[in-house]
Amino acid sequence: MQQQTLFRHLNMQVQRKVNACLALAEKHFQRTFPIPEIHYRVRGLKAGVAYLEKNSLGFNRTLMLENSDEFITQVVPHEVAHLVVYQVFGRVKPHGEEWRGVMGELFGLTPHTCHRFNLESVRGQTFAYRCNCRVHHLSLRRHHNIQRRNMRYICRECQGELVPCSPNKN
Repeated sequence: MQQQTLFRHLNMQVQRKVNACLALAEKHFQRTFPIPEIHYRVRGLKAGVAYLEKNSLGFNRTLMLENSDEFITQVVPHEVAHLVVYQVFGRVKPHGEEWRGVMGELFGLTPHTCHRFNLESVRGQTFAYRCNCRVHHLSLRRHHNIQRRNMRYICRECQGELVPCSPNKN
């Protein structure tokens, strides 16, 4: 029951942070912004997602509960900035100069494109694949794409194709 109480408290903080960010944007851009719908159905490694056309924000409940302070101060404004940028500038690069401007100049935050949360509690099963330079741990989805759909993944560093690591035969 304590986790449910914490979630309700954090949900109220998220709502307040969204409203505060939108108030800053309204003052700066001299226009109103509609209040977005908020849900907590984001899964996996993502902390949050902005659904631009739907004016909706999705957040990862588990990561919010585990990282509440940084989540409220960084992730929520990050996603609100995406909505503001879309409504003011239209479709632009997701973390381009417009988004960086809203994050830095308007919200007063360093415009990080990724969170740095511990992901152990949300990481699913992984599969070891190797390239020419190292071992990669692929998600179940990517593993199935390789096994069932004959998809290929290439290492960004060495450009080598990822191949399954041989299981130990000891």
